[in-house]
Formats: sequence, C-alpha cells, structure tokens
Amino acid sequence: MDIERINENTVKFYISYIDIEKRGFSRDEIWFNRDKSEELFWEMMDEINDESDFEVEGPLWIQVHAMDKGLEVTVTRAQINRDGKKVDSPFEMDEKGQYFSNMSESSSDEQSYDEYGGLFTDSDEPQSEFTFFVNDFEDLIPLAKRIDLPSYVSTSLFAYKDRYYLYVKADAELMNDEEIENMVSILSEYTSGSTVTVHRMKEYGKEIMADEVFEQINKYFS
Repeated sequence: MDIERINENTVKFYISYIDIEKRGFSRDEIWFNRDKSEELFWEMMDEINDESDFEVEGPLWIQVHAMDKGLEVTVTRAQINRDGKKVDSPFEMDEKGQYFSNMSESSSDEQSYDEYGGLFTDSDEPQSEFTFFVNDFEDLIPLAKRIDLPSYVSTSLFAYKDRYYLYVKADAELMNDEEIENMVSILSEYTSGSTVTVHRMKEYGKEIMADEVFEQINKYFS
C-alpha cells in the first residue's frame, strides 16, 4: 500500500486488488459487503496511523476512486460544530447530489463517513445512531448527571484501545430532528465524535455496560 501525507488533516493512499486479496478480502466483499469493507478500511487506517502518524479522531470525509488495478482513497479529518452538526465536506458531491454506501467498481463518485462513523447516502432521513469517545471514564460522570434521555434512546459503553466509547441509538420515529440535534449537542460538550463503528467495538473492544449507561453511572458513581 502506497501512502501519501497531503497535509495535517488529509492522507491519500493507493492499494491494489492483489494487496487487498493478500489481506484476506475479495473484490466482491469490499464492493457489496458493508462489514467487510469497513473491516478493510480500518485495517488500512491502523497501518496508516503507524506509518504516517495520522490519528483518526472525529468525523472523516472519504473519497474513493476505483481504478483498473486498485483503489485510490483520500481521507480528510473534518470537524463537528459545538451544536453537533458536521461542517461541509471538502469534496463536492456528484451531479446527482448523492453519496453511495458501498464501493463501486466502475464509479469514481465519492464515498463518505458521516460524523459518527457510518457509511451513508445523502438523505433527508435523520441520523439515529452515534458513537462518542472519552479518554477517561470520569469524563462521563458530569455528563450522566446532566443528560436525561428518553426510554427510546438506548446506550452502551465499550472499552477499546485505551478509550471509552459510548454508542447511542435513538428511535428516529419518536424523536424529531431538533430533539436529536439537542441530544447530540449535549453529548458533544463532554465527549468527542468517533468514527469507530459499533460492529468494530463489539468485535475488538470490551463491553462495559450493555444498556442504560447514564443510569448505571449515576447509580454507582454519583
């Protein structure tokens, strides 16, 4: 894999299909299997971090160009405003104004992770799943005292790579956009948005609390 550091927030790398297959992935898997494509991506990002000190924190914008012999991928760290909204992408959308959710063999359209790590397509549907992290468990205690989530918002907590990751899933049918934005705004005051998926945390991390994270924190640490 060839890696080029463009600037402080952007890295570009090229990986051939031969190298992808040597890593144990088939072309069909990276194009059509979401879990496999995410697994390959994070494996490559770990390698990039080791070689070029490009640490993945917060939201990412990802541009994928599928070529005859491999993939050229540009990764840029974006930012989240204090109100929980993502800043505009440094890349332009295609002429249809859409992103696509899986790699495409014949397309040079753009692929992007949303601010909390899920592959997405441009849509009016509100996002309902979020991942945040803190470096110290105690950072969650004041958050737990402040936030009051409805019963239809589920939470779980994981330990992964010396950090604590909070996974939050809301019921988009019961919460409107404003309620979700307000929730994210409060969470963002005490935590940082993460691109680590819940699938990756379940596979490689350790589950600390399976549900009712803030209720348990208030119960045992208040």
